[in-house]
Amino acid sequence: MWQRHRQTLQLRSMERLADPSYSFLRMFSYMELKIATRNFRSKLGSGGFGTVFKGYLIDGTLVAVKKEGSRQDEKQFRAEISSLGEIQHKNLVRLRGFCAEGSRRFLIYDYMLNGSLNSLLLSSNSKGKQKVLDWKNRFEIALGTARGLLYLHEECRDCIIHCDVKPENILLDNNFSPKLADFGLAKLLGRDFSRVLTTTRGKRGYLAPEWISGLPITPKVDVYSFGMTLLEIISGRRNLDLTVQDSSQYYFPAWTAAQICNGNMINIVQEGIAEERDIEEVRRASIVGLLCIEKDEEVRPSMGQVVLMLEGKMQPQIPQIQRSALMDKQGDRSDTDSGSES
Repeated sequence: MWQRHRQTLQLRSMERLADPSYSFLRMFSYMELKIATRNFRSKLGSGGFGTVFKGYLIDGTLVAVKKEGSRQDEKQFRAEISSLGEIQHKNLVRLRGFCAEGSRRFLIYDYMLNGSLNSLLLSSNSKGKQKVLDWKNRFEIALGTARGLLYLHEECRDCIIHCDVKPENILLDNNFSPKLADFGLAKLLGRDFSRVLTTTRGKRGYLAPEWISGLPITPKVDVYSFGMTLLEIISGRRNLDLTVQDSSQYYFPAWTAAQICNGNMINIVQEGIAEERDIEEVRRASIVGLLCIEKDEEVRPSMGQVVLMLEGKMQPQIPQIQRSALMDKQGDRSDTDSGSES
């Protein structure tokens, strides 16, 4: 009887797909999601913009069910869902469907077997797993994430600014291929970047200075956040870490710039994960990371340029790194730790 009930719910859901605007997505009922998640029993994580639960579809497919904290009316929610459903890229988490029943708003994504980059790279309780992420894995994760952002910024019909790029939002599939997650609602800005978003998105340490100064938000905020994330991928540590013994390493980007200028590439990467043949890649990635976190957004590269530089098809503008090496560490530490977290 239970199995028959689930099959009936699935058939009803399929009947609702007659609307062609949702041809890329499946519409789920709230009851279907309750069954799939066993009454929302297994929570994967939560934040200011929703809670994520683990679930199984009727065919056994493992999914992540995100309860949205959006306050949009249902018409606007469905319109933006329709746009998001058309987004298809190998480095973006696939949106399978949604639920919109009154105030109940859910997004259903593919489940990523290896969890978040943060859990493997930076969590204090995952030291045993860190060995999996050798330099090749790390570089491919960085490059794949950059390609996903490039797609959102330049290859979608509407420009989508992620606004919350960080290791927690980079998920890894069973092959450790990166999938950028949580590029959800309220960021479909078209091609006009003259308006200012009134709600700060992002996490302390990854927020671009524009959020704090009230300047118009452009895709360059994602470039800044990616740069901070890239430096953490290289080093395997937080960019701001007051627990390190050497006080000169408290703010890692400034210390990285000094190492680049002195030619000490091997000091930048996490100990034991890079061999001599990888040093040029480490150097290139580190320079790209520093260029991305320039305070002046006009100086930062676009994500298209970032991808070309990481691929070795475009040379980073090394002279700018000289300025980064002279950054006021105390001032940048203050900027890095300001803003709001979601």
